[in-house]
Amino acid sequence: MAVWNISALVACVVVLALVLPSHAQNSPQDYLNAHNAARSAIVGANIPALLYDTTLEADVQLYLSTLLGVCNINVDLSLNGINVKVKENVLTGLDAVNAWVSEQIFYDYNTNLCVGGVCNHYTQVVWKSSVSIGCFRTQCLNNVNLWIVGCKYSPPGNIIGQRPY
Repeated sequence: MAVWNISALVACVVVLALVLPSHAQNSPQDYLNAHNAARSAIVGANIPALLYDTTLEADVQLYLSTLLGVCNINVDLSLNGINVKVKENVLTGLDAVNAWVSEQIFYDYNTNLCVGGVCNHYTQVVWKSSVSIGCFRTQCLNNVNLWIVGCKYSPPGNIIGQRPY
């Protein structure tokens, strides 16, 4: 019978942790929780909670697969109805949603404009008529230190001339 010493056991656990993918902060429920927390934080807007849609997840996965060789942290790869975040090192789904929600400080409800920064990712997160999302996260091919997260919303928001809520 083999006897393991503590340092060998710790080394095995560390290696397994590095090899096995982590789903912490990247599950459908994590995306929903972060989105729905931002939506419910807008007092008096009565924004309904989003539902998760695996068809939208497949759609955004397909879109992100076209970007994996050209990921760039300096370029916004979002489209109407799709929020995208690229970041160096590890980017979780929760990190991406939190980054989009942090744009709230630039949104002026009275003028319905972004003032002093980008806010269209935030307005998509809280767009009242969007009822479902699908999200996907993966590593970029052009740089192993870059990660990309995308969420697709249905129906899409950010309709010119309309307020998000």
